Amino acid sequence: MRFFPYDRPYPNQRAAMAGIAEALDEERDVLIEGAPGTGKTLSALVPALECAQREDKTVVITTNVHQQMRQFVEDARAIADEEAIRAVVFKGKSSMCHIGVDYQECQTLRDTTRSLVEKQEDREELSEQANALVERMREGEDGAAEARTAVTDELDQLEEELEELREGNICEYYHNNLTENTEEFFQWLFDDVRTPEDIYDYADRRQLCGYELLKEGMEEVDLVVCNYHHLLDPNIREQFFRWLNRDPEDVITVFDEAHNIESAARDHASRSLTENTLEQALNELEDADDSRAEAARNVLSAFLGALRETYDDALGFGEREQVGDDWHDLSIANRDRRDELTLGFLDRYEGRGIDAEVDLALQLGKRLDREYEEAYKDGETTTRKECQTLQAAAFVEAWMADGAKLGQHPMCSVRREGGTEEMYGRAELYTCIPREVTETLFEEVHASILMSATLRPFDVAADVLGLSDPKTMAYGLEYPEENRRTLTVETPALFKSEREEPRTQEKLTDVLADASRFTPGNTLVFFPSYAEAERYHERLTDRADVTDRLLLDEAGTPTEELRQRFVDCDGAVLLTSLWGTLAEGVSFDGDDARTVVVVGVPYPHLSERMEAIQDAYDRAYGDRRAAGWRYAVEIPTIRKTRQALGRVIRSPDDFGVRVLADKRYTRASSEMGKYGVRSTFPPEERAELVDVSRRKLKFAMLNFYADHDAYDGAPPSP
Repeated sequence: MRFFPYDRPYPNQRAAMAGIAEALDEERDVLIEGAPGTGKTLSALVPALECAQREDKTVVITTNVHQQMRQFVEDARAIADEEAIRAVVFKGKSSMCHIGVDYQECQTLRDTTRSLVEKQEDREELSEQANALVERMREGEDGAAEARTAVTDELDQLEEELEELREGNICEYYHNNLTENTEEFFQWLFDDVRTPEDIYDYADRRQLCGYELLKEGMEEVDLVVCNYHHLLDPNIREQFFRWLNRDPEDVITVFDEAHNIESAARDHASRSLTENTLEQALNELEDADDSRAEAARNVLSAFLGALRETYDDALGFGEREQVGDDWHDLSIANRDRRDELTLGFLDRYEGRGIDAEVDLALQLGKRLDREYEEAYKDGETTTRKECQTLQAAAFVEAWMADGAKLGQHPMCSVRREGGTEEMYGRAELYTCIPREVTETLFEEVHASILMSATLRPFDVAADVLGLSDPKTMAYGLEYPEENRRTLTVETPALFKSEREEPRTQEKLTDVLADASRFTPGNTLVFFPSYAEAERYHERLTDRADVTDRLLLDEAGTPTEELRQRFVDCDGAVLLTSLWGTLAEGVSFDGDDARTVVVVGVPYPHLSERMEAIQDAYDRAYGDRRAAGWRYAVEIPTIRKTRQALGRVIRSPDDFGVRVLADKRYTRASSEMGKYGVRSTFPPEERAELVDVSRRKLKFAMLNFYADHDAYDGAPPSP
């Protein structure tokens, strides 16, 4: 506990740290659930850092929530104040590049610049040799003149090579890294816990590449703070560990908001190829003077034709008119045979064997890719061209090899071209079971700590992510129970048909109006969709008691300004979606949000992807366990609800009311089969759920807040 920066950790923090320390000694993974504001991060970091220093490991803590990244920096600084540790905060190249090039261009520029500097160093060394040989010539040494001629010939050749490199593309910032003394940077870097923004500003003022300097400074540090993709993307992870100068077994990973790993890993594992890329690849092949070009054309033209035919056939009556700027998914999978795109591809293909010709296309693609890199290095092109043939052939290879595997779902999507009437398609291998990405990571590293306020049930989390025999710990709110009340309101179950009923809408509007009127502070209201939030924003606008305090979060709009307006208000009501950015990773302290209301059960939108995930889990774990519904729908839905409830009561002195407005949360839900969700809550949270009728909600809230002397003056009249 010598790293702990506070005098009195909560009792649960001490127990958590002891349990985590024991698990790390045993090289076991840890699943830990703790309520918001109870110090999960420090509970994980303290034993992880102590183990790392004792066993010569590096701790990598990661999140996909920007606000949490800032909190990690504060926690790391608090620890650094107590104990000398070397910590860095790492972001991707795109957010730290001073000249705005993409990854491939950066790699080429880096290689070219390094070659230039190395040849400049060789020239200096040869010049010194030539000068020394002049002295030896003056002394009459035999062979000195002949040796000097050889050196000067080599110098002349080197000058020609340098001239060619100077005419090519280099990065002046990285050139300065290699030619200037950068010791001052590293002293500055480890004098505190620096953010990527700090590093960018420091390096930019000195015309240095902060990203490359940061990579150099990561070797064998104690702690790294980074984003999910540095660990979940297998290719990036391999490079990342190399920058750390660590083998995977020398790394301890800590995942915050670990309930998000499943969807993040799924995104990293899924692969796609657009019609545009296929067209560009075929155009590229027209100019390729190579015998392998015909084989590549055979494969890619057949796949392009099949893609177009497949999405054209899959568009139902009137569906074509619904396609807009966003990708519109189409069903092409078959239960008992390969998908329609594969069948169309096999029917169209007329080459000498798909596997053989795909391999030839890959060989040609790699050759073209090398040529593009050389052209960029030599300055023949101003950008590093991407090889479309290589991308397309690699995808077709994966499609044919993996498309029928369990957990891989072949899909086809269409969208409009830049708002025009032109439509184009995309083939996608959608990864339904993310453990294919995560299991290898968790097997390779020393140990992993996965923490969240909504990680239970642990057996499902372990199954989904591929964790073997993890240690599990769960800690509820340590704050006084009398400071919170969770009310389940007996409004109708808001199934789709019920949501359209005028009488249901009127009842729910009354509930929301009462909840806001009896809240001494702000009220945060979550809906299953932005459309529902907009619906009740319009209805509440007609209510004179709340209309001047209403705020609406709309899809696709930045939320930080809206959040700030909300917390700056007194008695405001903010309506948003449970699937938006305000539902997790955001704190609302004190009066910023005294009451949170969750309207309805936020089941994910029924889609091709969701059905594919359910089917994959059913096939992987067996229909008898109803794994598809439980793993893909029920548990993620309740996690989403619990995350929303966690936006209030963020400290021991805080207090507030959490309202669940839907019959499916009440005791009566036991009669509703799988649609009743009360039993899915953890036992201690379920025990705190108090059923109230919609007419008595205001009395329950009035009594609670009056007991806490929360009203400024006389309380509202019921």
